[in-house]
Amino acid sequence: MNGLTQLKCVLVLEDEPLIAMDLQWALEDAGIDAVTARNCPEAMDAIKNKSVDGAILDVNLGKGQTCENAAMELHRLGLPFILNTGDLDRSGELLRRINAPVVAKPTPSELVVERLLAVAAERGANQSRIDI
Repeated sequence: MNGLTQLKCVLVLEDEPLIAMDLQWALEDAGIDAVTARNCPEAMDAIKNKSVDGAILDVNLGKGQTCENAAMELHRLGLPFILNTGDLDRSGELLRRINAPVVAKPTPSELVVERLLAVAAERGANQSRIDI
């Protein structure tokens, strides 16, 4: 099973509307539904109430908010996710705590989606080895 068949609906947590829209379109081009959220409470709601099976998370969401709570919940649920951030210098400690793959901004949305698919495929391969 590859990452494309594993992921049916991906959460995009991004406070910049144009970036969120671009990621949504890239996911849809890959045959994946997208749910967008502009802040962590919206993301937590989507994780709990939507059938998301992966996520692309912006680290710094403005006004002092971060994606940390959403990232920790996704980790707890065993769902694949990546961090997509342009604030690598300011976010160093937070990135170490979250311990997830990072794609630096600006990166074309198609490549961000490809990275998430690779993470999902790797996680699926690891799960298969454990399940055997």
